[in-house]
Amino acid sequence: MQGKQFSIKGMVQESGWLSVYDGLAAGVLRQVFYASARFGLFEMGRDKLHEIRGKTDFASRVGVGAVTGGIAAFISCPMEVCVVRMSNDVNLPPKERRNYKGVSDAFSRIVKEEGVPAFWRGCTPFVQRAAMVGVFQVATLDQFKGMYANALNQTKNSIPNVFCAAMTSGLLYSIATMPLEASKNRMAAQKPDPVSGKLPYTSTMQLMRSVAAKEGFSALYNGFLPYYCRCGGHTVSMFIIVQILRDNYPL
Repeated sequence: MQGKQFSIKGMVQESGWLSVYDGLAAGVLRQVFYASARFGLFEMGRDKLHEIRGKTDFASRVGVGAVTGGIAAFISCPMEVCVVRMSNDVNLPPKERRNYKGVSDAFSRIVKEEGVPAFWRGCTPFVQRAAMVGVFQVATLDQFKGMYANALNQTKNSIPNVFCAAMTSGLLYSIATMPLEASKNRMAAQKPDPVSGKLPYTSTMQLMRSVAAKEGFSALYNGFLPYYCRCGGHTVSMFIIVQILRDNYPL
């Protein structure tokens, strides 16, 4: 797909159906670390803050969601880099492809060829994005559940109620985090200039300014629809499964 406008149809025609699952193993491992840490740390932090303050309000959820989201992202950075590298490899010219054989090969080669710090190079936009996800996905969910319960006469925490709230939270966090997602991917996949040895992007803001100047700010929202499908689908499935577990295995 190098030099062409991206489309799923074109990707499948060029590389086959399995190409849409490039980086799947790394993606699953990323979720094991990231999603479980983010959700678990959020509930622990929220409950601990409730013990200290004696109440849980929207401001508390926002603060805890931002902090725990950032911590979870920092923990899962190695898997995130493997996901981006493996997924984007097919988009590179053949001579520049890394041709990772799998997630273990990607992990070991990055350590040998670039060193352990490479896993956290460009982690800032990932951590920033995760903090915003914690705010817009987790912290807003309860607010939307209450809103839909009143507006649509739903039973709070019922499956339809969780579905509506999760889809809305997913839309909000997709809009808010898409520029950071694009920045994260570009920084994780970048290569040093062959002449100067310097990386093209050094910070989130520098990257956004550079992309906006050369391609327009809307370039940071390229691929928004599949991104929302991913975010919305992930948010809905995660919170519905959590609700089913809570209904069937109450603590």
